[in-house]
Amino acid sequence: MGPERQPSGLLDTLNMETVRTIFTHTYPYPHQHSRHAVIAVFIGCLFFISSENMHTLIQKLDSNIKWWSIYACLLGFFYFFSSPFIGKTIKPSYSNFSRWYIAWILVAALYHLPSFQSMGVDMRMNLSLFLTIYLSSILFLLAFHVFFLGLWYIGLVARVAGRRPAILTILQNCAVISVACCVFYSHCGNSAILRDKTFERRFSGWFTLWNKQEMNTWLAKFVRVNEFKEQVCKSWFAPVGSASDYPFLSKWVIYGELTCSGSCEESPDEISPIYSLWATFIGLYMANYVVERSTGWALTHPVSQKEFDKLKKKQMKPDFLEMVPWYSGTSADLFKTVFDLLVSVTVFVGRFDMRMMQAAMSRAEVGGKHDDLLYDQFSEKDELWFDFMADTGDGGNSSYSVARLLAQPSVRISSDDSQITLPRANLLLIGGDLAYPNPSEFSYENRLFRPFEYALQPPVWYTKEHIAVKKPELPRGLLSLKQYDGPQCFLIPGNHDWFDGLQTFMRYICHKSWLGGWLMPQKKSYFALQLPKGWWVFGLDLALHCDIDVYQFKFFSELIQGKVGDSDSVIIMTHEPNWLLDWYWEDVSGKNVTHLICHHLKGRCKLRMAGDLHHYMRHSYVQSEKPVYVQHLLVNGCGGAFLHPTHVFSNFNNLYGTQYESKASYPSFEDSSRIALGNILKFRKKNWQFDTIGGFLYFILAFSMFPQLFVDTMPNCYHTLYEWYRAVESEHFPDRTGLRARMEQWTFGLYPACIKYLMSAFDVPEVMAVTRKNICKNGMDSLSRGGAAIYYASVFLYFWVFSTPIVSLIFGSYLYVCINWLHIHFDEAFSSLRIANYKSFTRFHIDPKGDLEVFTLAVDKVPKEWKLDPNWEGESKQPQNPSYLRKHPSKWRSVSSQQDPVNTVRMVDRFVIERTVKLEVDPVNGSITH
Repeated sequence: MGPERQPSGLLDTLNMETVRTIFTHTYPYPHQHSRHAVIAVFIGCLFFISSENMHTLIQKLDSNIKWWSIYACLLGFFYFFSSPFIGKTIKPSYSNFSRWYIAWILVAALYHLPSFQSMGVDMRMNLSLFLTIYLSSILFLLAFHVFFLGLWYIGLVARVAGRRPAILTILQNCAVISVACCVFYSHCGNSAILRDKTFERRFSGWFTLWNKQEMNTWLAKFVRVNEFKEQVCKSWFAPVGSASDYPFLSKWVIYGELTCSGSCEESPDEISPIYSLWATFIGLYMANYVVERSTGWALTHPVSQKEFDKLKKKQMKPDFLEMVPWYSGTSADLFKTVFDLLVSVTVFVGRFDMRMMQAAMSRAEVGGKHDDLLYDQFSEKDELWFDFMADTGDGGNSSYSVARLLAQPSVRISSDDSQITLPRANLLLIGGDLAYPNPSEFSYENRLFRPFEYALQPPVWYTKEHIAVKKPELPRGLLSLKQYDGPQCFLIPGNHDWFDGLQTFMRYICHKSWLGGWLMPQKKSYFALQLPKGWWVFGLDLALHCDIDVYQFKFFSELIQGKVGDSDSVIIMTHEPNWLLDWYWEDVSGKNVTHLICHHLKGRCKLRMAGDLHHYMRHSYVQSEKPVYVQHLLVNGCGGAFLHPTHVFSNFNNLYGTQYESKASYPSFEDSSRIALGNILKFRKKNWQFDTIGGFLYFILAFSMFPQLFVDTMPNCYHTLYEWYRAVESEHFPDRTGLRARMEQWTFGLYPACIKYLMSAFDVPEVMAVTRKNICKNGMDSLSRGGAAIYYASVFLYFWVFSTPIVSLIFGSYLYVCINWLHIHFDEAFSSLRIANYKSFTRFHIDPKGDLEVFTLAVDKVPKEWKLDPNWEGESKQPQNPSYLRKHPSKWRSVSSQQDPVNTVRMVDRFVIERTVKLEVDPVNGSITH
């Protein structure tokens, strides 16, 4: 963006209302001149090359079938390398760099393939001219843009001219101009027109099926294409005028005759087409840019700056982050995650525990009454709806999809040919891992709070900088939590939230009051909720120990003894599903939790629910004579993170001596196994950042073998491309006055040294071949340190292209074998796929009878494109009205209504947990009554 200063120009003072009625169609800014230029140049190149070379290639196909195969394999391999970056526009990124890097390596490789020129295509002249014209174009356009910005600064052009052009756009346009000049000039100015050449060939190979008459007719068409091409060259790309028409330009710029003082030989009267073509393209670029940045933008957008900013805000899309690239070797977040984990394990675990400090603060503040750990604001309601989700804060699309469903006033789903309407929950429970990959301020604000604030806006007085000193911070006029009728939220931390010792969790959850439109009353990382009809929720904080600490155990055991009735029902919420992970790892963890459930609750735990595993699974007990400590085991970590498999846990069946059976899984075991195949097919497309790890690792392992890896097919000399350029330059651009020698003197040798070494940098295969020959002849000791560095750097450029796809394919295949055949590496094999789909949450309903209805709702496919919801925009937003009262509370909706989560949500599981029947003893006759 340009500077903030907005000088008053002529266009700024005009009344554009009249112009508005004329220019009714507006165009997006900037105009797509770069894309149109690329298309035009590509079509032009294809026309010239095909008209002049295709018949030669076809004729020599049979005799050069092996080279055709090599070309096909080479082009196919480069496509294989580039395929993960096709369609990506992330800036700056490896995908942008690869566009130019791959083009350079591909052209250089094709340039040095044997039999390339013998098949009818000569690119040497084009490549030589390209480098010179490219540098000239960059310098000229940079000077033009600096001059244009100067005009903007003094107020001679419109306000939008202050936008600085993107450097990558300038480089791309210079490349397009250079390619166009080289190709057009080469085929129109240097190449002989093949008019009378006869075509003779032997009918062999693939063309034995064609008869001679058909072949002659087909080739005759190419002759006519050549004639048409000749007319195009003469009429479209002929030199504009002659040297006599532009005497000053021709004498000073082209032939340097002003320095001859009349002693120069007579100059040719023709201007080379390369000058007129280049000047034409540069002129078109400048004219388009000037019109676009001055009159074009103002006339097609006749609105004030304020109106334009408002329109731009309406048209913007949500700023969601992509899924975390777990296999990226360049992610600063991942390096921070590893560092925080090491610090947490070595420093905090066993030495310092934030839960101990919370327990101490709780006793000091409230005299041991635990008012900051026990919440009973819902206990007197006749019925209650509440939600459970976990593992949110990964990809913005997936996290917002779940948050959007949670925020809706009601959700309608189909079940058994009937429609069921589930109202919004009064309470939201989130089971840990609030943001990935680490609990930094950036990840909490952008991966957790942003999607929830888009789904349900916080109060107008809320600011993200605010710290809640005294919770709960109720809206004005309310004296207690029982009077607040808006949705509330309670959260427990997961292992990712503990990577920094729980510092960020405490700051953003315990010391803030709003997660979007959900009020957060909690003050500590664990809590107890007293719900209606004798139901309780215990939110446990397992930290990195996978267990509760002794102070937490003391609080819950005393609560069970003092307030939880014999017929009450308890839901235990933890982050990790110890029952599945202990079975998988053949381990025993959470001994304090086990003791709390088996020896204190004694069968009153009706449900254990957790996240951590990013799928949905429910196991229910099998009736037997043995005691049942937990009736149902529920895992739902589909709140927004990448998907985890279900099929590797399909054989779990026992906990605390009780038999369980699988009642529901999402995705199904069959779908989970099928999804794992993506590691072979999509690993590199999903994890192109893994190139950094795989490329460098395999380069280090194999670099000692490089002198034996390349065949010496190049001539034993450097700079052949440059020498070819000098020969052609002397032939077609004669320098009778010694201008080039004077330029070399004036630039202290930078010209032509820059061109020489630039061409050497392009001609990397020659550097490798010559150096390899010297190594084989004289040994590695003959190379200087600088020569060895240049050699290995040159080899690395090609090694990177050829090795990284193979490394990714091998690694992806390894993960597939491990997850589907060996059932190991379940985390690594699915984090690589970064699947945003298969998202779900569980909605509970305590009905007036006291039974607990459980509904698990899921979205199979998460939208990738969002737009502003017109219903949300059109709805009245009075400051005094909270967002949860709106009919349309969420800001964004899917671009396609058929893909919006509100319309695609479905039920994947439903069951009922009946209320424990309270047994009473008649004091008169001792009989038991219900």
